[in-house]
Amino acid sequence: MKPPPTPPRSADAGAQALEQLVRDIRACTACAAVLPLGPRPVLHVSPTARILIASQAPGTRVHETGQSFNDASGDRLRGWLGIDRATFYDSTRIAIMPMGMCYPGRMPKGGDRPPRRECAPLWRDRVLALMPDIRLTLLVGSYAQNYVLGPGKVEDRVRHYRDFLPQYFPLPHPSWRTGAWERRSPWFGEEVLPALRRAVHALL
Repeated sequence: MKPPPTPPRSADAGAQALEQLVRDIRACTACAAVLPLGPRPVLHVSPTARILIASQAPGTRVHETGQSFNDASGDRLRGWLGIDRATFYDSTRIAIMPMGMCYPGRMPKGGDRPPRRECAPLWRDRVLALMPDIRLTLLVGSYAQNYVLGPGKVEDRVRHYRDFLPQYFPLPHPSWRTGAWERRSPWFGEEVLPALRRAVHALL
């Protein structure tokens, strides 16, 4: 006799599993010995989110506040998306999960260190498995793009964003340095941002 089929996971069970996984992530100490400010994983996820922002790693302000993109780069990113803070932080619609969830520290000559390599392989697929409604992932910066798409140039991917739709939308990192790049690259504001806003707003 064949065993009965496994019943599908209920929405409540999926939400509970994601909540437990987030608790496990926030208790993670895998990189504690090398994190200058100690572990404080920051992510915002929900089983109903339709958009995922795959970013780099928290900066010091995000580490202090526990809120992703709670800085000038967040203001720039929200401007690109054409949405306000309330919408941006509504995790029932927009999830935010960096490739490294803890602040990695500073490079000797300035600038933040790359995301810890241990983090994404340890947690990313497990979280994504519990967010079945994701329809669009914004790959923000080189680390997210290289992890998901393989090695490549950020500018080339951003310019040819159509090649990655409808699943992915590559974006530069919205740091202060990007302001000068935007001024040298008018095509970004003229072509890419309108398409980005259409794609995002269609899913909100």
